Amino acid sequence: MTTRDRQIDRRWEQLHTWGPYGLLGISVVLALASSGLFDYSTAEWYTGWALAGAALVLQLWWHGTRSRRPGRGRTPSRAGTVYYVVRWALAFALTWIDPFFAFYAASGYMDADELIPGVVRQRIGLLASAVIVAGAQAGGMPFGSALQWVLFAALLVANSGLQMAVAHLTTQETQRSRERTETIAELERTNAALQQALDENAALHAQLLVQAREAGVADERRRLAAEIHDTIAQGLTGIIAQLQVVASAPDLTIARTHLERASALARHSLGEARRSVHNLAPVALADDGLPEALKKTVAEWAERTGIRAEFTVTGTAEQLHEELAATLLRIVQEALSNAARHARATRLGVTLSFLGDEVILDIRDDGRGFDPDALPERTRTGGFGLDGMRARAERIAGTLTIEAEPGHGTAVSARVPLVRDDR
Repeated sequence: MTTRDRQIDRRWEQLHTWGPYGLLGISVVLALASSGLFDYSTAEWYTGWALAGAALVLQLWWHGTRSRRPGRGRTPSRAGTVYYVVRWALAFALTWIDPFFAFYAASGYMDADELIPGVVRQRIGLLASAVIVAGAQAGGMPFGSALQWVLFAALLVANSGLQMAVAHLTTQETQRSRERTETIAELERTNAALQQALDENAALHAQLLVQAREAGVADERRRLAAEIHDTIAQGLTGIIAQLQVVASAPDLTIARTHLERASALARHSLGEARRSVHNLAPVALADDGLPEALKKTVAEWAERTGIRAEFTVTGTAEQLHEELAATLLRIVQEALSNAARHARATRLGVTLSFLGDEVILDIRDDGRGFDPDALPERTRTGGFGLDGMRARAERIAGTLTIEAEPGHGTAVSARVPLVRDDR
């Protein structure tokens, strides 16, 4: 509840608490001022004062009851109904003696809904108060002519109809206010639940980042171990085998031949070691963006392998996040390595496409191709290969698809979301 709402409630509370006192006081003052207009008997005079004193005592009693039960004095109850009925009876008797006490009877208009339980009983209470007010407006009770009865009936319809309409509108407004309060409370509960969900999501996101980082480290270690096993270790094994042949060679010519083979294997293994280090830390991106780095990588690969290779950029090139650029560069490097080893291609093309909210990398060759369904499953210590490229793409929320057919070449396509470098 807002501060303004609390202020309005406090003012209503003050009106319902002190309103009957004020109306009773106004009635007494007007009765005294107009005493010369009416011919009171001594009995009526003393009876009126006694009833006015009883009304004051009733107000003091109810005021004390409300003070002892804070917050419940405005809740319809049996005690409130008793208070309303007794006050109405005193107001009726006082108005019978002096019509100006109808002001005190009008206090029934203010609090019928807060004292009497049930809508029907509340309407009866309003009608009863309207009887007193209409009687006073018709000239005072008892009525001495038929005209007064006609005026009384008309005034009763007007007073009661007006009060019923006001009561109906008040009930609707109270219902709307209650519904608004419930809606606000529900929104607050929803906001609290949403904030809790956001906090949990942030914690989960942080945990997933840690897990993804750990998984990436583990995957990179497996990749490096597999590369060392598939390249350097095999090269060293071949060198050892050639040197063993040299040790037992029958003549110098055979020994020189195997030494040359061992030297070639050593140079090849050195190149593989350098490539592994290059893949671990892609220095090609240190000074250039991804398009320039890919262009140089493709050109160097074409020069080294003698295979015709082309690189193309489509769309408006943008500066990508460093992790995204490094991942795409490594996918190309691995795809080129696979093509050099297995494809036996004569042409190869690499295309980098910027499509607004995503980046697509395509590597195509006209080599001998393969059947993707016939590939053996990767072992735990297997090489990086196609599964590794797919894992790299998925690690940055992307996908990698492979289209290949024996004798018709191979196409590898990586599709990743475009994340710009904010530095």
